[in-house]
Amino acid sequence: MQRRKFLTSLTALPVLAAPPKPHKITAVELVRLSGRYTSTPGLDNQFQVQPNHIYDELRPKPYRDNPREPRESGINAIYLTIKTDQGSEGLYGPIDREAAIVIETQLKSFILGKDALAGETLWDQMYRSNRHARSSHPMMAISAIDNCLWDLRGRVFNAPVYRLLGGPTRASVEAYGSCLGFSIEPVAAAKKAADLKQQGFRYQKWFMAYGPGDGAEGLRKSVELVRILRDAVGDDVHLMFDAYSGWSLDFAIAWAKQVEKYNPRWIEEAFPVDKLEAFVALRKATSVPVATGEHFYGRWEAKRFLEAGAISVVQSDPEWCGGLSEFIKTCNIASLYDAQVLPHGHSLHAALHAVASQSPATCPLVEYLITKMRSYYFFEKYQLTPVNGRIELPDRPGFGIEIDAAKVTAREPFKV
Repeated sequence: MQRRKFLTSLTALPVLAAPPKPHKITAVELVRLSGRYTSTPGLDNQFQVQPNHIYDELRPKPYRDNPREPRESGINAIYLTIKTDQGSEGLYGPIDREAAIVIETQLKSFILGKDALAGETLWDQMYRSNRHARSSHPMMAISAIDNCLWDLRGRVFNAPVYRLLGGPTRASVEAYGSCLGFSIEPVAAAKKAADLKQQGFRYQKWFMAYGPGDGAEGLRKSVELVRILRDAVGDDVHLMFDAYSGWSLDFAIAWAKQVEKYNPRWIEEAFPVDKLEAFVALRKATSVPVATGEHFYGRWEAKRFLEAGAISVVQSDPEWCGGLSEFIKTCNIASLYDAQVLPHGHSLHAALHAVASQSPATCPLVEYLITKMRSYYFFEKYQLTPVNGRIELPDRPGFGIEIDAAKVTAREPFKV
């Protein structure tokens, strides 16, 4: 009797609509949008230390804000659209020009006629289609197409991308304020850090301007910045620091040993990612967590660093690492090592949806580049903006991207 009731209940389950037919790709379109944007010259252009700054002639002089009258200037962005024979479309951007070139010259013809809903197959075929696809601009192009296809699938199934990924794991995602461009003069930095704390940014990342080329004085200033910021925000704000591959191992260890008492949340990208042994040595030498990964191309590089014990924070970028599909695989690998994945904040759409779909233990935060995001999504109607340090999850299908036609003064096909 119980078995009969169970079988009867199964037959009473609602029947969902038939699975969608293949959505064969009929068009891959790259468009360059142009508009007019008002900015303030001479403000928030603090440089960050770079590898070439070991050369005197390539190292800039200390920076100071020198704001002038706001002025209107041109602004442009490249967006990718993919269309299918079923009338579905995906939209994603802005994308890097380097990625757009590879899409236009190589991948566009390759994906025409393929099923836009077969994401894993398409990714694998794109990856196998070019012997250089494992890194750099080819992988960036794969990322753009992959992200655009996620948007298309979200629109087909009338759901935000994070729901297709199994989320959400929370209603909003906390953002860390990335302070690229803000002056690191002591008074200016302290004031800005305190202001950001009042705005709700419990996590802040600051960018180092000095390195080995600046000698002992550069080390002193780099340590002093940490002290100044800690004094400005107290102990209840997490402070992270980014060296943009511009340090040596000796410089990084000396800095880390002096700032451990200020409890930094991490030191990021102290060296180029080809110097795996330097990351391992730095992590062994200090209690400061070590982070890198924005230049990881694919899950394999992340796994190599985690296996070596080189880092505890992975910063793969879904715009560069192979797209949302590859980023999620990286998260799965990182969870095996109890490492956190905090996507590099080159863009927000894919990163936000990815983080929202993962356990907060693995993906607790997204990066919000404060100065860049003032204009990066200029052409979009619905811009992702933190409120009290958190970004609410959008409920629109796909990534919810919609172009504001009123801001577009020119729209033309992308030309290589």
